[in-house]
Amino acid sequence: MSAAPVLVFGWGNPSRGDDALGPLFIEALEALALPGVECLTDFQLQVEHALDLQGRQRVLFVDASLTAPAPFSVDPIAADKDPTFTTHAMSPQAVLHVYGELNGAEPPPTWLLAIRGEKYELGEPLSAAASDHLAAALSWAREWLTNEGATAP
Repeated sequence: MSAAPVLVFGWGNPSRGDDALGPLFIEALEALALPGVECLTDFQLQVEHALDLQGRQRVLFVDASLTAPAPFSVDPIAADKDPTFTTHAMSPQAVLHVYGELNGAEPPPTWLLAIRGEKYELGEPLSAAASDHLAAALSWAREWLTNEGATAP
């Protein structure tokens, strides 16, 4: 069975308020059942996730961010052997680097969707602002995912 052409990978901790934005994004996107799109989620990125990139044409990583402008930002990213390279929690750039090391090839074109969050305390619910930012990010993503040549905002 071949991989779907597009992978959307969200991560975060649903028990820590707005850190749930990545998993909530994936949950909402899966409900759309977009053809050619596979959704994955986890608490954090790890070296094993480099294998999930194999056979993809495009990849979108999705995470909550304290520093992204509201409601979200989208930026292309490239492989980079950053300090997270040897840790259990990796950056998307480090995952791309591992992909290159394993495959001897460039990873697929990849973007990072950073959704602005406000509150990250353990046990907090999703903030109202983060909920609005999530809706805006999902609206953008539906368009981006259904138009292969679409670019980031």
